[in-house]
Amino acid sequence: MKIRHFFKIIPLAALFVIFYSCKNEANQDVSADQTSTEVAPKARKGQAFIEDDGSTPNVLQIAIGSPDHTTLVAAVQAAGLENSLVNAGPLMVFAPTNAAFDALPEGTVEELLKPENKQKLAAILKHHVTAGNYDKSFIKKFKKLGQADDTSAIVEVKGEDVYVGGAKIIASIKAGNGIVHVVDKVILPTSN
Repeated sequence: MKIRHFFKIIPLAALFVIFYSCKNEANQDVSADQTSTEVAPKARKGQAFIEDDGSTPNVLQIAIGSPDHTTLVAAVQAAGLENSLVNAGPLMVFAPTNAAFDALPEGTVEELLKPENKQKLAAILKHHVTAGNYDKSFIKKFKKLGQADDTSAIVEVKGEDVYVGGAKIIASIKAGNGIVHVVDKVILPTSN
């Protein structure tokens, strides 16, 4: 009789052990989650900060990956325009090189990067963006391009060279949401 009670107790004991170990693992998972939440840095929000290694880089990812565009990336971040450059587009971005920013009068970039000049910086950067996905040969057909800052930039063709707002297109890179045209000057808005 005692042996039968013993065999009835074994399954109950086994269930108790399984239940207790599952509960213990759940508590460990919760504390691991709480620890990682407490340690993790404050996350930036928006589609610009979603990591995706499988698709064609967007215009922002191309700029971030270029050692010749660190000033442009710093300016985009200071103006808070990261999410604008990763939208579905299509976007044409005329991306001035670091040398183009260095050619501006001394102190200009530093002044524009100050928080109080965020709107002015954003307006200048938006002047480097237009809707579309046109290669250099197609841009030759235009006289002006409507820019994202609601102004336009004049297109000039000199031989095989194409200039937009006075900046020469020196390279072009296809992006997942448009195209990046590397330019040799910062394109400043003018009234036209």
